[in-house]
Amino acid sequence: MTREIQGKDQRITSLQNEKVKQVVKLRQRARRDEQGLLIVEDERELQRALKNNRRPASLFYCRDFFAGNNEAAFVSQCRAAGAEVISCAPEVFAKMAYRERPGGILALVPQVKYDLSGLKLPASPLLVVAEAIEKPGNLGTILRSADAAGADAVIVCDRCTDVNNPNVVRASVGAIFTVPVAETSSEETIKWLREKKIQIVAASPHARLAYTQADLRRGTAIVVGEEHQGLSALWMKTADLPVRIPMRGQVDSLNVAAATTILLFEAARQRNAG
Repeated sequence: MTREIQGKDQRITSLQNEKVKQVVKLRQRARRDEQGLLIVEDERELQRALKNNRRPASLFYCRDFFAGNNEAAFVSQCRAAGAEVISCAPEVFAKMAYRERPGGILALVPQVKYDLSGLKLPASPLLVVAEAIEKPGNLGTILRSADAAGADAVIVCDRCTDVNNPNVVRASVGAIFTVPVAETSSEETIKWLREKKIQIVAASPHARLAYTQADLRRGTAIVVGEEHQGLSALWMKTADLPVRIPMRGQVDSLNVAAATTILLFEAARQRNAG
């Protein structure tokens, strides 16, 4: 293992460095949970983390992968924020990188965790409840749409994919740092929503009521389900308002992230109009 110093930054040139091994292990969900860290590999996502007081614990960089001058300035910004900043040889950075085309920056950021009791909600909150979403890209897109539509929180029930998966972070474009995300069971969420008097709006292609006919101005939880089977019987039985998105073509359903986006922006439209 060889370490050199470049300016004020430690430099790693060996693939056997323990820090390199730690980053590689964080690709596993168990290791992420054990360390309480997630991997962020894009400047936009890291900017949103910093803006929301999520300081990187460590920042690894390699100038050979930089596309311009912004990356160097961002490294300095993270250093000023108190992150441990480490320069890497190209082969070292390539081993750690999760993305196929590394951008030269990789950070380890403390995981974002909320429970239901920790969510701070306004008088008429807009929530997304995502039940058993399997694909990280879909969960990340749901977070991105929730941020864009002004949702107050996303609740992940009976999780099938890890919220802190690097692909969730990337697909969310950093929204994982801007929208509170809580993880719990469907049963606990239903009980909590009832206590808060928040109506449950369930997306289903079999519902009679079109989503534009539902009143989404009051406290609302938009509930969406797993990609292939949709919402479970528990949620459909509990729903106050099952709604459908009318389909005009031959396809009978939408991707779960696309459906969530449509419902969120209808809620935003109604609330803005009011």
